[in-house]
Amino acid sequence: MSLPMMKNYINGDWVDSNTATYGDVWNPAKGEKIAQVPYGTKEDVDAAVKAAKKAYWEWRTTPPLSRARYLFRLKDAFEENFEEIAEVLTTEQGKAIDESRGEVRRMIENVEHATGVTTLMCGYTLEDIAKDIDCYGHRQPMGVFAAIVPYNFPAMVAWWFLPYALVSGNTYIVKPSEQVPMTQTKIFEIMEEIGLPEGVVNMVHGAHDVVNGLLDHPDIEGISFVGASPTAKYIYQQCCATGKRVQALGGAKNIVAIMPDADIEQGMPSLTTSFFGCAGQRCLSGSVLVPVGDVADELVEKFVAAAKDIKVGNGLDEQTFMGPVISAAHKQRVLDYIEKGIQEGAKLVLDGRDFKVEGYPKGFFVGPTIFDNVTPDMTIASEEIFGPVVSIVRAKNLDEVISLVNTRNYANASCIYTSSGATAREFKYRVKPSMVGINIGIAAPMSFFPFGGAGNSMFGDTKGHGQEIFNFFTDTKVVIERWF
Repeated sequence: MSLPMMKNYINGDWVDSNTATYGDVWNPAKGEKIAQVPYGTKEDVDAAVKAAKKAYWEWRTTPPLSRARYLFRLKDAFEENFEEIAEVLTTEQGKAIDESRGEVRRMIENVEHATGVTTLMCGYTLEDIAKDIDCYGHRQPMGVFAAIVPYNFPAMVAWWFLPYALVSGNTYIVKPSEQVPMTQTKIFEIMEEIGLPEGVVNMVHGAHDVVNGLLDHPDIEGISFVGASPTAKYIYQQCCATGKRVQALGGAKNIVAIMPDADIEQGMPSLTTSFFGCAGQRCLSGSVLVPVGDVADELVEKFVAAAKDIKVGNGLDEQTFMGPVISAAHKQRVLDYIEKGIQEGAKLVLDGRDFKVEGYPKGFFVGPTIFDNVTPDMTIASEEIFGPVVSIVRAKNLDEVISLVNTRNYANASCIYTSSGATAREFKYRVKPSMVGINIGIAAPMSFFPFGGAGNSMFGDTKGHGQEIFNFFTDTKVVIERWF
């Protein structure tokens, strides 16, 4: 039986790639191949850019309200196909179906937020800056933009950027992760139904050649990226060298601190979700758990007990809390980190290495894994694992917590559980990460706030979604005017 072959979407048509090289798409719960994806070429990129550039001027001169109406129709189409998108997502990515539903909901929220273009993109005016001279600022679209997006959120991440680019008057190209191409393919099939003009939105499948083709193309104005920090840094440097705008969101090593006055019982459900949701494969996952003072022993006992109760399995099972990791190769990477933690002397209090799920012997499962007595210098406390592995680093006081947060190589998010407003204020005031949670384990802003970290978690200066993303997709034209 032949597997479905993913196609590119260029200029309003589904087309085959020019490549002769293909990769496999896997169902990670079953450990089975479910589709094939082309590893596209620079020629594929050229075709998509040509189509987007050709479509740009007509789209740019379409009134903003008319552009927004496409998004209103798209929002309705996504709602009608909500469950189908979520099921495709879980099938190829592995996460629990409720997590997929949450991801699709966040995708739709960005479409909804972008429809407010007429208020979010208003310019500014100052009369009489000098005698009989007025000054106006206008936001204008720039041309063709592109997104290079990761495997962990195959629906949502592209839509942190795409609706804002479109409603601003730009045209767009999406490169999905080659590991999870089916979700965006389904989304583009739905998008095709609303009748966007040809070439306004395009999709090119592939790996390194497509990425480099986008980065090098002279007719692309800017790139949005989410993924690992080394790749984010590379993309940032390449875009700077070619004069492109760039927002490159990287990795994380997020710390979640538990103060002695925290309500552990109330906080435990959000803690387990923070550390083990999406099998730890998200840039806002908790990675290092830091109990402070004499709360440590009680917290560790209750946290381990809660982790043992987690239902691990096929994400399409409604009872599943945590699914598999994305691939056999990534599973081995996570296992290697666990071995590293053992070698460096951390105490393995919950071992997920040989976790078995009944009925899925070939699935890429790693069970919840917890290390205690981890020191800040250990590999598992400093490098991004991107799996369901928790490092517990015990701290004496808030100063030690803040020092630990600010000495990691990343600055994406950090969270604290406390009943003290003064403690919370001190924490959020002094830590470097750009996203902070108070009695919340995942500091995930909604679409009308910006998303992005600092330090090596963010390369560029304009973050995802929120109001400020319109600055990324537009140039401000200033007109200074006098009439005689």
